Amino acid sequence: MRVHFIAIGGSAMHNLAIALKENGAQVTGSDDEIFEPSSSRLARHELLPEKMGWFPEKINNSLDAIILGMHARKDNPELLKAQEMGLKVYSYPEYLYEQCKSKKRVVIGGSHGKTTVTSMIMHALRYDGIAFDYMVGAQLEGFDTMVQLSDKAEIAVFEGDEYLSSPIDPRPKFLWYKPHLALITGIAWDHINVFPTIDLYNQQFIEFIHTIDNDGLLACFSGDTELVKVVKQANAKCQLKPYQALPAVVKNDKTHIQFNGEMYEVPLFGQHNLQNMAGAMMICSELGVMPDKFLVAMQTFKGASRRLQILGHNEHSAVYYDFAHAPSKVKATLEAVKEHYPHRHLTACVELHTFSSLNRNFLPHYHNTMAAADRAIVFFDPLVVKHKKLEEITDQEVATAFNLPVEAVFTNPEKLKIELEKIRLNNGNLLIMTSGNFAGINLKALTNCVLH
Repeated sequence: MRVHFIAIGGSAMHNLAIALKENGAQVTGSDDEIFEPSSSRLARHELLPEKMGWFPEKINNSLDAIILGMHARKDNPELLKAQEMGLKVYSYPEYLYEQCKSKKRVVIGGSHGKTTVTSMIMHALRYDGIAFDYMVGAQLEGFDTMVQLSDKAEIAVFEGDEYLSSPIDPRPKFLWYKPHLALITGIAWDHINVFPTIDLYNQQFIEFIHTIDNDGLLACFSGDTELVKVVKQANAKCQLKPYQALPAVVKNDKTHIQFNGEMYEVPLFGQHNLQNMAGAMMICSELGVMPDKFLVAMQTFKGASRRLQILGHNEHSAVYYDFAHAPSKVKATLEAVKEHYPHRHLTACVELHTFSSLNRNFLPHYHNTMAAADRAIVFFDPLVVKHKKLEEITDQEVATAFNLPVEAVFTNPEKLKIELEKIRLNNGNLLIMTSGNFAGINLKALTNCVLH
């Protein structure tokens, strides 16, 4: 099998490339820029292109598959050559489906929490010795890659993203997978650059529900009003199973799940994670992992990278790092930390980096999302706004949208760094939320600084 990747450096793409090579495929790829950690990981597996750029001569009839990443453009020279030759070009999700169409497919979707739920299911299956293939959107402890494909596994677990499949395929990725078991965590309007209205965004989830096998199952969080409305509109033929957050108590800053008269201490906290765990437990029951075994497995669950990841801590303070960027994610993550540590002062800092978060019309959705913080800081880089070709936004507009004083908004990376380095945590937490690079600030150095 010979496979060529156009835009091999993407987070998902390079993981798939590594997985295919480990399965014995001959893998090649191109890209015009590759960042860390993709670059080092590709180099370690001898897949890093010798030269950056696009090389149409790499496209020929000897290739069994060409996979196109989102980083490429419609006028990409290698793509144009493949189209001219009439060769089949797969999107990432299309190729995954083709490799797993004979397996029992599990797909986890939703505007927030899908990486965590997928990770929980993967951890529980592995703990119980059940073989499975997978694709997940973050690096997990104990898993070498974010993708695994095999001949032996009869189950495939996919994180279902509602974003575009490829530059030439505008369908959401999760419409490719046609699950037997599906879960939706919740729905909150996002990706405004692709779905300019909430109705259009919600329609993608209705279409996803229609792709579920008629004899399959859809688990959905019953506490999300938008999701309940969408499920009703979809009029699904599959079985519906609503779920709610697992009951829990917090003792000595530890979360204890209460289930069937037993207590299970788990290394997670926050209502959103108790919801995620309930959904994952429901799906795992359908796959043969009973609730008691699932909860035992969760006692050793370390979470996904950049999902309330602890960067450093001492006996009275901690620094957390999270991928949160959309309004619902920011609010849920921040409230989780404050609810778990009500006695600690909480400084929360969010970077606005996505098309949606930097859009003037979308900004009001952030109103009071940081109200639970003792001190809130919002950062955005005007250069990123310009690069994304969006209308300029001002400090005051952002402050008004969040219902914060204008002094809480920073636009200069160096001033932000200086301000954060002034913090000295004493019975306090610092929560950093970003889907970007947080102005290039060295988070390890910052953590050491604020904890000492």
